[in-house]
Amino acid sequence: MARYVGRFAPSPTGPLHAGSLVAALASWLDARAHDGRWLVRIEDVDTPRCDAAATDTILRQLADCALLADEAPVFQSARGAPYQAALDLLVAQGRAYPCACSRKDIEQALAAAGRSHERHGELVYPGTCRGGLRGRAARAWRFRIEPGTVRWTDRRLGPQAQDVEREVGDFVLKRADGLWAYQLAVVVDDAAQGVTDVVRGEDLADNTARQVQLQRALGVATPRYFHTPLVLGDNGEKLSKQNGAKALDTSDALSALNAAARVLGLQRQSGSVGEALAGWSAQWRDFYNRPGD
Repeated sequence: MARYVGRFAPSPTGPLHAGSLVAALASWLDARAHDGRWLVRIEDVDTPRCDAAATDTILRQLADCALLADEAPVFQSARGAPYQAALDLLVAQGRAYPCACSRKDIEQALAAAGRSHERHGELVYPGTCRGGLRGRAARAWRFRIEPGTVRWTDRRLGPQAQDVEREVGDFVLKRADGLWAYQLAVVVDDAAQGVTDVVRGEDLADNTARQVQLQRALGVATPRYFHTPLVLGDNGEKLSKQNGAKALDTSDALSALNAAARVLGLQRQSGSVGEALAGWSAQWRDFYNRPGD
């Protein structure tokens, strides 16, 4: 088996919050438990929403918690060339095609077909442009889904399955504004960095089947996945920047880390941050490195 490579990949749209630290700590612990490498990738491909100050804050917060990457961070905003190469390959394979549809077009097409249901606010694409643009101007590029159910086993959640064609539809690879979509960027970057294990929040588990289909189409390896428990806000929804999550206070890094560890089912630690991380590393090996991992 290839040497373990893990990564933490925050989007710099604001500072880390308590939920972000859960994913960061889990991915760091998993890498250390496997005697592997841990990387930090700054997912700033959505440049209008990202800023350098947030990146600086995130890196400082990680350093305060002694979660230090084994290599310099990679920035998605500087990686347009490999994303374009991947899109070109998919086009050549007939697995990507231009799309002229706006969101309103998709809503109208679904309504006309009696399919107005929205999935987590995301409209299931009805395949309008699969057969060509019909004289309309291209807005975006979409991935042509292979029919059938994608199955995988999550290290924490167990067996998972999704029919991407029915539940998502052909999804966007390059947006109408010219920016690269998350799904393509994350698959290309995981492959380029040799990532063997993806440890991230449970809210991202829904993306896995799409990424597996892309990995297969691009001929790259599929990592193992471990989706961590979520931190919930007072309203019962996932804690996030969108629902007012407070910036993580790392002036007392041990307290912040203990709160994250509690979400992961790990015991409270005292002493220095380094001693606490060593204690959690031992616990992680016992709790999460099951036979077959």
